[in-house]
Amino acid sequence: MQGIAKAIGIHGNRLKKAVLQHMSTDNFSWTHLMTRFQTDLPNPRLPHKGLENITVAEILKVKGEDEAGSVYWCRTNDTVFDAVQHMTGHNVGALVVVKPGDEKIVAGIVTERDYLKKIVVEDRPSKETHVGEIMTDENKLVTVNSDTKILKAMELIADKHIRHVPVIDKRVVGMISIVDVVKVIVEQQHQEVKRLNDFIRGEYY
Repeated sequence: MQGIAKAIGIHGNRLKKAVLQHMSTDNFSWTHLMTRFQTDLPNPRLPHKGLENITVAEILKVKGEDEAGSVYWCRTNDTVFDAVQHMTGHNVGALVVVKPGDEKIVAGIVTERDYLKKIVVEDRPSKETHVGEIMTDENKLVTVNSDTKILKAMELIADKHIRHVPVIDKRVVGMISIVDVVKVIVEQQHQEVKRLNDFIRGEYY
């Protein structure tokens, strides 16, 4: 029952840093983030096992992204307009970008932030601009793999000031976001508190 306390005690500064960094950005809405995961608390998606034991693979599984073909992507030669439509249609904030061809070789990532900063702010035509012109290319891409621990993913998100991280196991298998990470942290903490309350009430022997 001390798993959450131990993890937060060790990594508390990282968590605090992540929250403060993302709250300070112009486009970040803490209220919106809280609303998106608080409704899930009564029915946790992951059993209680402690943050230090949870991997990215488990996050993908509860998101339904452990199945082949579940990754949302676009190509470098797609227009930004089409990419944004794809994001909107699937209610996601980022797409993995692949090079033209059937091999789906990763070229980078494009996010809603890229669209705002490089299209809207610069007043560029989205129907005439290709994704490859505004994306974060593969040389600067921050990734994790399925075995990465969630606390390590949280550290990367905080240190790199990013919100979306592709998951790559030789090939792209999914995408995690700051929302996914915070959801799991809060769910695990919620279950820890419930276990403690049950213990205090005598429901553990």
